[in-house]
Amino acid sequence: MEYFELSLPSQAVTLAAPAPGNTTDVLCGVVASGNLEILVEAHSGADVRFMVETTADGFRETWDAVLTQFAGSHASGGLTFTMNDVGSTPAVVALRLAQAHESWLRAGSRA
Repeated sequence: MEYFELSLPSQAVTLAAPAPGNTTDVLCGVVASGNLEILVEAHSGADVRFMVETTADGFRETWDAVLTQFAGSHASGGLTFTMNDVGSTPAVVALRLAQAHESWLRAGSRA
Protein backbone atom coordinates (compact mmCIF):
# COMPACT_ATOMS: atom_id res chain seq x y z
CA MET A 1 0.00 0.00 0.00
CA GLU A 2 1.35 3.41 -0.93
CA TYR A 3 0.07 6.88 -0.02
CA PHE A 4 1.27 10.23 -1.35
CA GLU A 5 0.11 13.79 -1.91
CA LEU A 6 0.97 16.03 -4.84
CA SER A 7 0.17 19.72 -5.46
CA LEU A 8 0.54 21.11 -8.98
CA PRO A 9 -0.16 24.44 -10.66
CA SER A 10 -3.31 24.48 -12.77
CA GLN A 11 -5.62 27.04 -14.28
CA ALA A 12 -8.30 27.99 -11.76
CA VAL A 13 -11.79 26.53 -11.96
CA THR A 14 -14.20 29.24 -13.13
CA LEU A 15 -17.44 28.27 -11.39
CA ALA A 16 -18.93 30.53 -8.75
CA ALA A 17 -18.81 29.34 -5.16
CA PRO A 18 -21.90 27.37 -4.08
CA ALA A 19 -24.51 29.00 -1.89
CA PRO A 20 -24.13 28.46 1.87
CA GLY A 21 -25.24 24.96 2.81
CA ASN A 22 -24.71 23.63 -0.71
CA THR A 23 -21.75 21.54 -1.71
CA THR A 24 -20.30 20.56 -5.02
CA ASP A 25 -18.31 17.61 -3.65
CA VAL A 26 -18.67 14.61 -5.94
CA LEU A 27 -17.69 10.95 -5.78
CA CYS A 28 -16.90 9.17 -9.02
CA GLY A 29 -16.05 5.52 -9.60
CA VAL A 30 -16.00 2.38 -7.48
CA VAL A 31 -13.11 0.75 -5.69
CA ALA A 32 -12.96 -2.76 -7.11
CA SER A 33 -10.39 -4.94 -8.76
CA GLY A 34 -8.55 -2.81 -11.31
CA ASN A 35 -10.51 0.38 -10.63
CA LEU A 36 -10.55 3.44 -8.42
CA GLU A 37 -12.82 6.00 -6.84
CA ILE A 38 -12.22 9.73 -6.73
CA LEU A 39 -13.70 12.31 -4.36
CA VAL A 40 -13.52 15.90 -5.66
CA GLU A 41 -13.70 18.78 -3.22
CA ALA A 42 -12.98 22.50 -3.48
CA HIS A 43 -10.23 24.07 -1.39
CA SER A 44 -9.10 27.67 -0.95
CA GLY A 45 -5.70 27.39 -2.67
CA ALA A 46 -4.77 28.10 -6.28
CA ASP A 47 -3.15 24.74 -7.01
CA VAL A 48 -4.73 21.38 -7.73
CA ARG A 49 -4.14 18.78 -5.03
CA PHE A 50 -4.04 15.03 -5.41
CA MET A 51 -4.15 12.60 -2.49
CA VAL A 52 -3.53 9.06 -3.69
CA GLU A 53 -3.82 5.75 -1.86
CA THR A 54 -2.95 2.78 -4.05
CA THR A 55 -2.30 -0.92 -3.62
CA ALA A 56 0.30 -0.82 -6.43
CA ASP A 57 3.67 0.06 -4.91
CA GLY A 58 6.53 1.45 -6.99
CA PHE A 59 4.59 3.40 -9.64
CA ARG A 60 5.11 6.96 -8.34
CA GLU A 61 6.72 8.16 -11.59
CA THR A 62 3.73 6.90 -13.57
CA TRP A 63 1.30 8.59 -11.17
CA ASP A 64 3.27 11.84 -11.37
CA ALA A 65 3.14 11.77 -15.18
CA VAL A 66 -0.62 11.10 -15.34
CA LEU A 67 -1.46 13.72 -12.68
CA THR A 68 0.84 16.35 -14.21
CA GLN A 69 -0.76 15.82 -17.64
CA PHE A 70 -4.24 16.15 -16.10
CA ALA A 71 -3.34 19.35 -14.20
CA GLY A 72 -1.98 20.87 -17.39
CA SER A 73 -5.00 20.04 -19.53
CA HIS A 74 -7.94 20.63 -17.12
CA ALA A 75 -8.71 23.86 -15.29
CA SER A 76 -8.65 22.34 -11.83
CA GLY A 77 -6.89 24.86 -9.58
CA GLY A 78 -8.70 25.05 -6.26
CA LEU A 79 -9.78 21.39 -6.33
CA THR A 80 -8.62 18.39 -4.31
CA PHE A 81 -8.85 14.91 -5.86
CA THR A 82 -8.74 12.15 -3.24
CA MET A 83 -8.16 8.80 -4.95
CA ASN A 84 -8.48 5.25 -3.66
CA ASP A 85 -6.91 2.91 -6.20
CA VAL A 86 -6.83 -0.86 -6.57
CA GLY A 87 -4.36 -1.31 -9.42
CA SER A 88 -5.83 0.91 -12.15
CA THR A 89 -3.91 1.39 -15.38
CA PRO A 90 -2.79 4.92 -16.32
CA ALA A 91 -5.53 5.09 -18.96
CA VAL A 92 -8.20 4.27 -16.37
CA VAL A 93 -6.78 6.88 -13.98
CA ALA A 94 -6.86 9.55 -16.71
CA LEU A 95 -10.41 8.60 -17.70
CA ARG A 96 -11.71 8.56 -14.12
CA LEU A 97 -10.06 11.93 -13.37
CA ALA A 98 -11.76 13.46 -16.43
CA GLN A 99 -15.11 11.94 -15.39
CA ALA A 100 -14.74 13.23 -11.81
CA HIS A 101 -13.78 16.70 -13.06
CA GLU A 102 -16.79 16.83 -15.39
CA SER A 103 -19.10 15.62 -12.61
CA TRP A 104 -17.78 18.36 -10.31
CA LEU A 105 -18.33 21.02 -13.00
CA ARG A 106 -21.91 19.81 -13.54
CA ALA A 107 -22.64 19.77 -9.81
CA GLY A 108 -21.21 23.30 -9.50
CA SER A 109 -23.38 24.62 -12.29
CA ARG A 110 -26.46 23.37 -10.40
CA ALA A 111 -25.40 24.65 -6.96
